[in-house]
Amino acid sequence: MKHKSIAERIIELKNADLTLRDKLVQSGLLGEGYNEEMMELHTKNAEILNGIVDTIGYPTIDKVGIEANEAAWLVIQHAIGQPTFMKKCVELLEIAVSENEADPKNLAYLNDRIAAFEEKPQLYGTQFDWDENGELSPNLFDDLSKVNERRKSIGLNTLEEQTEVLRNQAKEENQTPPKDFEKRRQEIEHWKKNVGWSK
Repeated sequence: MKHKSIAERIIELKNADLTLRDKLVQSGLLGEGYNEEMMELHTKNAEILNGIVDTIGYPTIDKVGIEANEAAWLVIQHAIGQPTFMKKCVELLEIAVSENEADPKNLAYLNDRIAAFEEKPQLYGTQFDWDENGELSPNLFDDLSKVNERRKSIGLNTLEEQTEVLRNQAKEENQTPPKDFEKRRQEIEHWKKNVGWSK
């Protein structure tokens, strides 16, 4: 590992993120729209990580070790209010994966998250949201058999299995579907325009 202090800083960013998420789960606020405190933390973490990327390039396993490499991906994955940063990082992550310096699963998740925000079909079906029936379901995705082939190729379970896993997790965390589906959809559309995902 070439950048020990930077690695430690990246892990601190991830830990702050997960601590806040746990707090929101405990207080039952996780599913209530995009929490203001979480939005601020995600923005701050993205700014710090962007500075790190500008300094050392993408935080690959060789540069920061496996734990900080995973932590960097989590920070990027959660930087949903920063489309430019996420798109910059997905290109760098593609290179890192091709050089065996990052996990292909992380690239699949990041590509899918960007596709979901841009209302394009996901290739791996990793991104889920509440549907009109109050069920947690995958966002728009490509052909199911192709999605499952791609998932298998990088060591993920089938989309059907993952749907069950995530629905059970949501129950355990007492997450509930939005009370007003249409209102939430409009709020998301408004937010996406505001931050630059859509015009």
